[in-house]
Amino acid sequence: MGKKWFVPSILAMLACFAIPHPGEAEAPSISRGKETFEKRCGGCHSLDRDKEGPRLRGVYGRPSGSVSSFNYSTVLKSAHITWDAESLDKWLTDPDKVVPDTDMAFHVDKADERSDIIAYLKELSGR
Repeated sequence: MGKKWFVPSILAMLACFAIPHPGEAEAPSISRGKETFEKRCGGCHSLDRDKEGPRLRGVYGRPSGSVSSFNYSTVLKSAHITWDAESLDKWLTDPDKVVPDTDMAFHVDKADERSDIIAYLKELSGR
């Protein structure tokens, strides 16, 4: 009687490890990041041309306020931030907390969406 329950018990136990559990973060996804970027950021930003915000291809690893064709706020030009995963996450969470009086009022509330967008921007920067 014990043997016939062994295999189903093992399979059930293994299934627990395969199912994502609430609160566990998924690895960042470049494809989700592209989709989220296009939906959430594309109104003001483009990858290769300035719009209401500066072009963002190559932003990962770039100093803040350094795209010469874009008219940044004075505070952002003098912020001396190098955009990396940590600084971009803080920026996307609350731009005004990172650089008070910046012109960007938009923010991304969900950590997984920020991680995906950052992974996408990092990939585009060849890093």
